[in-house]
Amino acid sequence: MALKPYRSQEQLEAGCDEAGRGCLAGPVVAAAVILPKEVHIPELNDSKKLSASARERVTPLILQQAIATAIGVVSVAEIDSMNILNASILAMHRAVDALTVRPEFLLIDGNRFTPYPEVEHVCVIGGDACYRSIAAASVLAKTHRDRLMVGLHSDWPEYAWDRNKGYPSKEHRAAIARHGACDHHRKTFRLLSDQLTLF
Repeated sequence: MALKPYRSQEQLEAGCDEAGRGCLAGPVVAAAVILPKEVHIPELNDSKKLSASARERVTPLILQQAIATAIGVVSVAEIDSMNILNASILAMHRAVDALTVRPEFLLIDGNRFTPYPEVEHVCVIGGDACYRSIAAASVLAKTHRDRLMVGLHSDWPEYAWDRNKGYPSKEHRAAIARHGACDHHRKTFRLLSDQLTLF
């Protein structure tokens, strides 16, 4: 199914999505993207449907053609203090805060969101496979977060974050069992079945 170009022809819309919600380590990252009504970005799709190399090809095209883009990051400490749902919403708010152009409407991927001051929104389940702006936000959030995790990998190579990006792969869980958790692991998440030995 082709991505919809917009929800409303009249309003300046920003699509918002996050990456890293299901990870065991690292921040949660959100992006907000305002695209022109008529935009042509080959391969643009939900980031989960694109290979890493395709995301890297699409990212500069989004940045070049967008009216505005921004990233919001919420740290591991903040995630542990407020839970991952609230942290994901906060990351989206921070992304919208950072936009250089104020949107008139927000298209939010998912089913939960805290209203952003003075900007209407709609939540769209599976929105990253529905609207271009949300798909673009999903790609920017994913590529930004992946780069952060590759950077952390240089200091913590034992967890192989260059490959698993902090997600709960068998390799990642085995490394936690072998080495314990580090400061970048989310302490409120179930990293292993026996949490008592980790902290």
